[in-house]
Amino acid sequence: MIRSRALLSVLAIAASVLLISENARADTDLPLPSAIFRATHNSYSGNVDGAKNSIVHQLDHGVRFIELDVHDNGYATAHDYAIGHDSPGDLVDHSGNPASNLLRDWLNVINTWSEQHPAAAPLVVMFDLKDDLTDNPSFAAGNLAALNQELVSVFGPRLLTAEDYPASPPSLDAVRGRVLPLLSGNGKSRTEYRCDLGHDPAVALNANGQIVEVHDSGSGVLWYWTGTYDDGRVTWLRHGKYDTGRTPAVALNDNGDLVEVHQSQNATTLWYRVGRLGADGEISWSPSRQYDNGVLPSVAFTDPAGTELREIHRSQSSSQNWRWDGVLDTGTSAVSWRGNTKTSDARFDKTTSIRGTSSVHVWTGADGPTPARTLRVDTDRFTGDRIRYRQIAFDEFQKGDSAELQQGALFYAAPATESAFITSARQAGRLVRGWDFDTAGMATTPSANHPATNHPYDAWYESLLTRLGAVR
Repeated sequence: MIRSRALLSVLAIAASVLLISENARADTDLPLPSAIFRATHNSYSGNVDGAKNSIVHQLDHGVRFIELDVHDNGYATAHDYAIGHDSPGDLVDHSGNPASNLLRDWLNVINTWSEQHPAAAPLVVMFDLKDDLTDNPSFAAGNLAALNQELVSVFGPRLLTAEDYPASPPSLDAVRGRVLPLLSGNGKSRTEYRCDLGHDPAVALNANGQIVEVHDSGSGVLWYWTGTYDDGRVTWLRHGKYDTGRTPAVALNDNGDLVEVHQSQNATTLWYRVGRLGADGEISWSPSRQYDNGVLPSVAFTDPAGTELREIHRSQSSSQNWRWDGVLDTGTSAVSWRGNTKTSDARFDKTTSIRGTSSVHVWTGADGPTPARTLRVDTDRFTGDRIRYRQIAFDEFQKGDSAELQQGALFYAAPATESAFITSARQAGRLVRGWDFDTAGMATTPSANHPATNHPYDAWYESLLTRLGAVR
């Protein structure tokens, strides 16, 4: 009898070990969109709104989805965004959290925890954009390129970016220790993160692979993108507003000096600006100067040193083209123009720039559900890419959003009461958030991947998430 009991005990232990082993293999093979994670709503509010405690406490207790409400008020002064619900500091619980409302301080706390827990399940950090970041005219003013840079500088190689997310969903264990940034909130900002709109794009490429693109908004505002060409792909770095006008063109030399020309917004005067492209992709611009009258200007450097210029435009009153020659003086950030004369030469093709075997071509056209004014780029190796911010963050699709935001979206979201939307999105293989998930009765089958609650330590939530197999 004793030997039988011992044998049964050994068999039971072996069965348990086998079960644990099988579960471990299942977790290892579990695709990321199939996993369930503990999540909090308005995570920064701690115990001021709900019962969540500090960010670190939440992470220590298995929360793997953190929500931060973000404002851009005061970015130009603070050089950072601010945390808060309806305004910076609103409903923010500083107990156990950073004393400031600055986003970077909060991200550093999350990053430190992530660095110390490399085996933790992937952590989603969601930014609920409470303000429109598209009205910030530059990186220095806090546009979406600045938010990208902050994410990269804080989380570094732990980031799992949208642009690097594999075509086939990764397994859960393959992405442990990684941080997935997610944009939510202001719809205009989320849309512009994925594509930009414009008219009359022009481009210049130099031998170092630096790129400058300029275009007008269609309503008299001039914008630029800068980027780099590498192995046939363009990575866009900075974006900003630089003037008013229309029909711009640009020339760029190998030293990073550029000359831009454009027509005035409501007249036929022609203007130019000199710029200097920095290694970070930012442009330092000189003042705008008038040099002639006419329409549809084009410009190019004509010598290897990148100091001699030629500008060709059309007369404002006929089909006649006119030419200027010029010399760039980088010391004064000005061009000395000379030799204004009629010419039979065609205007330069401002939409295409070729250096050696490398070429870049810019144009506008719809990409699926995006508008016909979507800015696009072709190279000698790839066609049809969008001109847009680096896709560092994922872009959330919420119930009621446009088809643009739904296109290719991995993350879906809705209030926890929207059970049909949540279950449909889960069945389609999406990572789904249901916010204000504050009673067990809101549970769906299948469950939201991120049931975001204000009460993560209540017995009903712990019991439910344990039953659902939530991972840590």
